[in-house]
Amino acid sequence: MAKYGFLDALDHELTRNFTYDYEINWDKKHHAVEIFYLLDVENPGVAVTDTADDAEASRDNISFEDAVVFYNPQKSKLVADEYLAMFPYDPKKGLSLEFITYFVTFLQETADHELDALMDFLVSDEAEFSGAFDKAAFEAGMGSLTETTFLPYPRY
Repeated sequence: MAKYGFLDALDHELTRNFTYDYEINWDKKHHAVEIFYLLDVENPGVAVTDTADDAEASRDNISFEDAVVFYNPQKSKLVADEYLAMFPYDPKKGLSLEFITYFVTFLQETADHELDALMDFLVSDEAEFSGAFDKAAFEAGMGSLTETTFLPYPRY
């Protein structure tokens, strides 16, 4: 029987306070928990995007997927460029409930900003788009956080 530790709290908080489609991937091999989320906007008809193989993509809806990851700094082997942000967890303590709540609130704000930037990109020939996570602002907000209730990394 699996003990899902901070996975359950993370999923619960995302369900309650994150308005975008998301998926949680528990990567047991790499001791990591990934959160993928999807931004989906209607293309106003100005932008034509290309896919990775230079084929013309949809002129209708545009979807953009981003991901963040929680990882074990002692065991995880991940490629930083594959994630918008990476967060180490303490292998003995896991993540605090207070951190998870703060993280989801900040992720919602980040995704909202990304969506705005994506919509600006679609209506402008000059605008460029890439996802951005304001690590300095995140860490500044962490300064006032009091962590008391810790949930461990999932076990199976």
